[in-house]
Amino acid sequence: MRYSIVRASPPDVLLDLQSFARAAGLHPSMIRRLVALGLLESRQDPAGELWFRPTQLATVGRILRLRAGLSVNYASVGLVLDLLDRIEELESALRRAEQKNLAL
Repeated sequence: MRYSIVRASPPDVLLDLQSFARAAGLHPSMIRRLVALGLLESRQDPAGELWFRPTQLATVGRILRLRAGLSVNYASVGLVLDLLDRIEELESALRRAEQKNLAL
């Protein structure tokens, strides 16, 4: 089960690195590291500045929970996040299939 830590925002709203880091409670260099590791998605403007969707704050929360709760290293966090996402997709597909069978 995933708990979002951000409110839904319009899709065109982006946060600059400083604002995103402040909202995440992390140092900007740590955010840059998570981007470099491929754990966070960002956009880069022509000046090289990073911009983030507010929904990426939920991803930061998941990363921090994995690190604190399970002591998962950063190299493994990406794999664990991918597996958790895949499990969620499979569970959703199973629920849809069960609902479809009940409707028949």
